[in-house]
Amino acid sequence: MFFPAFHLAAVAESCKDGVDLGFRSLNWLQLFVLGVVQGITELFPISSTAHLRIVPGLLGWPDPGSIFSAIVQMAGLAAIVAYFWRDINKLIRESVSALIEGNSKSFSLRLTMGIIVGTLPIIVAGLLLKKTLNSCNSPLRSLLVIGIASVAMSALLALAEWKGIRQRYFQKLTLLDGLLVGIGQAFALIPGVSRSGSTLTTGLFLGMERETAARFSFLLGIPAIILAGTSQLHELLKAGLTGSDWLMLGFALLVSTISAFCAVFFLLRYLEKYSTWPFVVYRFLMGVFLIYFSLNGRVS
Repeated sequence: MFFPAFHLAAVAESCKDGVDLGFRSLNWLQLFVLGVVQGITELFPISSTAHLRIVPGLLGWPDPGSIFSAIVQMAGLAAIVAYFWRDINKLIRESVSALIEGNSKSFSLRLTMGIIVGTLPIIVAGLLLKKTLNSCNSPLRSLLVIGIASVAMSALLALAEWKGIRQRYFQKLTLLDGLLVGIGQAFALIPGVSRSGSTLTTGLFLGMERETAARFSFLLGIPAIILAGTSQLHELLKAGLTGSDWLMLGFALLVSTISAFCAVFFLLRYLEKYSTWPFVVYRFLMGVFLIYFSLNGRVS
């Protein structure tokens, strides 16, 4: 097999009360590597969940599990809040002032409402798919599914890059933009789709210029990441983790936060000048690679 098979005992140990705790089988070096991978790919439009399946598969490591993915996603939240702190602070202050004054024309209030409305679709989808996503050996985390999702998103991002007019800037965003980009974000629950990829693609289809689409993608992701992380934290508390388990998660989260901050800094500056075509090509090749080896029985 192209990917080494894992010992059944290790798989059983990683599953407790139906909750996937695969990260328990990882050592510190593996946690460091996956933390870096998660931090970078969470904010790039290439799917962090996919890479947290692919990298362990290539190296013969256990799948860290969906719980690990959701918790370490909080690194993206920390990086986004740190990077956009002035924008977030201004947004909150002006939105509160607009509500008190009854100023319905406030851009900050409009943007805040757009983020709130845009979060609703992923909440509904998350509740519907929660059991399937968190289950041990979830079918949605198969490398074939990830490969198909990656190729599909590659095609959509290519079409958005090709057809997008890229004439709408940040101050032109509306409540409807929040809802539509939020619907796109909900599809990111499927491993391989990518939250940043689906929201960036939707933004480009709506005529946003690249940097605006990316900024809105990051801001819209804040409540989604908080909700996902809180939900999975609740699952972990019920699973009765040990002090060592929490230390492992904390270490991976710290490493991921540092790499995520570097990623958001790089991506926004990149999209100010360049297109998303390199991500399109990368996602297509990755998807074809996974589909080919999955269908040929060379993936465990």
